[in-house]
Amino acid sequence: MRHLEESPLGKPTGFMEFERQTAKKRDARARVQDFDEFESRMPVDLLQQQGARCMNCGIPFCHTGGMIGNMASGCPLNNLIPEWNDLVYRDSWAAAYDRLDQTNPFPEFTGRVCPAPCEGSCCLGVNEPPVTIKAIECEIIDRAWEAGLVQPLPPTQELGQSVAVIGSGPAGLACAQGLRRRGYAVTVYERDDRVGGLLMYGIPNMKLDKTLVERRVQQMTAEGVVFVTGVEVGRDLPVEQLRAEHDAIVLAIGSTRPGDLKIPGRELSGVHFAMEYLTGNTQSLLNSRFADRRFIDPRDKHVVVIGGGDTGNDCLGTSMRHGCRSLINLEIVPQPPQERAANNPWPQWPRIFRVDYGHEEAATIFGHDPRQFAVQTVEFCGNEAGVLTGLRVQQVDWTRPGPGAPFSPVEGSERVLPADLVFLALGFTGPEPKLAQDLGLQLDGRGNVEAKMDVYSTNVPGVFSVGDCRRGQSLVVWAMREGRDAALAVQRYLQQVAAGQPAA
Repeated sequence: MRHLEESPLGKPTGFMEFERQTAKKRDARARVQDFDEFESRMPVDLLQQQGARCMNCGIPFCHTGGMIGNMASGCPLNNLIPEWNDLVYRDSWAAAYDRLDQTNPFPEFTGRVCPAPCEGSCCLGVNEPPVTIKAIECEIIDRAWEAGLVQPLPPTQELGQSVAVIGSGPAGLACAQGLRRRGYAVTVYERDDRVGGLLMYGIPNMKLDKTLVERRVQQMTAEGVVFVTGVEVGRDLPVEQLRAEHDAIVLAIGSTRPGDLKIPGRELSGVHFAMEYLTGNTQSLLNSRFADRRFIDPRDKHVVVIGGGDTGNDCLGTSMRHGCRSLINLEIVPQPPQERAANNPWPQWPRIFRVDYGHEEAATIFGHDPRQFAVQTVEFCGNEAGVLTGLRVQQVDWTRPGPGAPFSPVEGSERVLPADLVFLALGFTGPEPKLAQDLGLQLDGRGNVEAKMDVYSTNVPGVFSVGDCRRGQSLVVWAMREGRDAALAVQRYLQQVAAGQPAA
């Protein structure tokens, strides 16, 4: 670690000399022809300039990782961002990787899919565009893999206790990695045919190439983690057997119950949940490059995506790549402001208007941004055969609260949009409850598996809850943070068990 008497981090005048630069995307018309990653790597000299922009802050809010006013602020993993910014500026990439590896189990994932709350709380971002932290992080880990610095790290001793991790998303993988490296036998159970959970099937390939997920799985396998796919605990494997075979159980099953839109016409053919669409698309891509036709095909169809956020945007990008005829994205909320609002101060994550890759692609091909804000869907319309043909929508006014809602319909604003396919990207309402019920676990008021903060222990001794199934729908980086920390909590429990002490 750097001592206070040494030279300051970064270049003292860098933030005044260099402007913010970001990674370039491939041309929109070209990239919608394939499912390869759309973002290009930044040139090294530009990344070093971005490292030089780091300000040697007295308090680097970028790595605080807290919540302010129920909004994320800083990196939940507490990455040592100023340190590796400085090392990149000084062209010390191996040392930068050493710093990054201390806190982040999978930087190649966060470097691609994280919305970068670290940048939202960068001190330079108070009055200037923030440091390009995310791109620097991604380049550090990509270079580390290329240089052979990322190697399996099997434990130096076996402790003789075993843990079952249910779910192989970012929380489950991070927890399994931490436990195995501490010397515990770890088996990860995944009900899908591939390991990765949200990383594999929830995020499209053009955003996170699946070879990167498979590469980490191979590393963890070499470390001794056992992966069991195609097995749903509670259906294919009784929970009694699981408890008998393992000293502890970690639930990392995510928040997978999708938000629904129960309005007239919901039963029509052509209305699908977003994850049904995205999962089937990636499975078909990986299994056969779409030759099996086992995916929802929007080619030459009018597509409407209801709901924004990352999932809605991923539905846009996927539909563009399959050649949809038209594309509309409906959001019931008003359009965000271009700059921070008064109730969204720094260092909170800025709730501002952004143009993501899917929006850009649709605008390039169809000539306009696909989003329509403050729009409520009131009915799915169909024909006599029960097939979707459109949806009836209306504008809403958020300045006039209505009965039981924070908005009112705008009189005379109803219209019908043509639609052959509708994808519902309305968030998630919690984990599927059956497994928790089988294990006798308590749920909180939101339907999540209740567990003590920081120790992740449930009401059943030896059973832990981590990630989205505990905290609710959240970011990949928060899931990784909880998985990493839960490994330490499980270790404490197992040490008490091994010592014959009552577990806390």
